[in-house]
Amino acid sequence: MKKDFYEILGISKSADASEIKKAYRKKAIEFHPDKNPGNKEAEENFKKAAEAYEVLSDPQKKAKYDQFGHQAFDGGAGGGGFHGGGMNMDDIFSQFGDIFGGFGGGFGGGGNSGPRRVKGSNLRIKVKLTLEEIANGVEKKVKVKRKIQAKGVSYKTCSTCNGQGQVMRVTNTILGRMQSASTCPTCGGSGQILDSKPKDADAQGMLLEDETVSIKIPAGVTDGMQLKVSNKGNDAPGNNSIPGDLIVAIEEIEHEFLKREGENLHLDLYISYPEAVLGISKDIEAVNGKVRIKLEEGIQSGKILRLKGKGIPSINGYGNGDLLVHVNVWTPKTLNKEQKQFFEKSLTDENFIPNPEKSEKSFFEKVKDMFS
Repeated sequence: MKKDFYEILGISKSADASEIKKAYRKKAIEFHPDKNPGNKEAEENFKKAAEAYEVLSDPQKKAKYDQFGHQAFDGGAGGGGFHGGGMNMDDIFSQFGDIFGGFGGGFGGGGNSGPRRVKGSNLRIKVKLTLEEIANGVEKKVKVKRKIQAKGVSYKTCSTCNGQGQVMRVTNTILGRMQSASTCPTCGGSGQILDSKPKDADAQGMLLEDETVSIKIPAGVTDGMQLKVSNKGNDAPGNNSIPGDLIVAIEEIEHEFLKREGENLHLDLYISYPEAVLGISKDIEAVNGKVRIKLEEGIQSGKILRLKGKGIPSINGYGNGDLLVHVNVWTPKTLNKEQKQFFEKSLTDENFIPNPEKSEKSFFEKVKDMFS
């Protein structure tokens, strides 16, 4: 089981942004590769701390993690999400290098003067899922248009920064001459610029092509949730670049009969007056097919039957929700002469006079039970 992100950074769930950043910097310095050369365990701890910080430093990602745990980010194929070393060293130094302060932005203690690994832009798609697909999990194949590096494209060292990815500036201040470094405006920090490209490629040596991507969607996802498929976004220029990610937004298709409430499902079951009086067994619609239930004699309208485990699986692996069947006795709007005479005679019959038992819950009590 994956270690909790809060535990990795040694903080509580109530920690604010500054505490999260301070805790990450402490861990990053402790396990930095320059302090632990050749130490694989330290390198793994360094990566885990970066993964934890990437999620907890982003308010939206943090909210999803607090609600769904690691599975909120484990839906992508090919190692998507934030799990198991999903970030490499170049990703970490590129995104969080400024946090290390005096420490270098890469291996070997070279400071932040070296070229950075450029990452391509992300792509976003929306995937519609039926309630059955959400309940069982599904693998979807989707076609996306991605920018990829054209075959035969070549790059050369950027002349502006001489391949360093940064340019140095000297400014005069009241304290004397100050030197600062900034990302090279010509190459964007990669240290490389386009040398040659095929005729059909764009100005950055890219081609737009269709690709079929397989997305593994776990059971229990919710409408609006976003999953990440790593390295299936657009390519970036340069020999040492990495592709962006494919962000998959989940859209839930409304079911014809079943209504979802978190992990529970609700079904309105309408029965006739004779069925309510005599009792009956009925096949009802569940998310994975028909289920037979038995209605007792004299069942009352408003009765709620709870079918344990017939709802939606928890995305955190805590079991399934329930199916709540709401019984509604259907009153006929028109009667023939014989039927009308029968009910007229029954008006004064003791069996037809409402006489609820003390144990019978009121409507408001039933609603309270349902939401608790």
